[in-house]
Amino acid sequence: MPEQKPVVVRESSSLEVSGGQTEGMIRSNALVGLTPNICASRMIAKPHTASAVHHHGEQDTVVFSFSGYGTVVSEGGNKRQNLSPGDFALIPYVFQCLEENSAQDADCFVYVQGICRTPRGQR
Repeated sequence: MPEQKPVVVRESSSLEVSGGQTEGMIRSNALVGLTPNICASRMIAKPHTASAVHHHGEQDTVVFSFSGYGTVVSEGGNKRQNLSPGDFALIPYVFQCLEENSAQDADCFVYVQGICRTPRGQR
């Protein structure tokens, strides 16, 4: 039987801002670099902010809307899919999109991805 690894809990109060940032959007790695198979991060979008158009590389991404109301915009701005608290979205690998918060309150999204690569020196 393979060596068992312990359960890892990362308290939200311990998360620190990490990686590339977009003005108004605060990204924090939660469970990164612990296994080669999966990772998780948190993104808080302040009111009236949007990310740049981007893709998540060679990995599918599951987005969980923890709080607030956000929108995933794709297909060159022609498709808008709203997320409410408790909703999930699957963003396929290399799919171009942006995340937007046009509401008065902050959104909090949790991202879960396969194979995560963390720049050296970041957690």
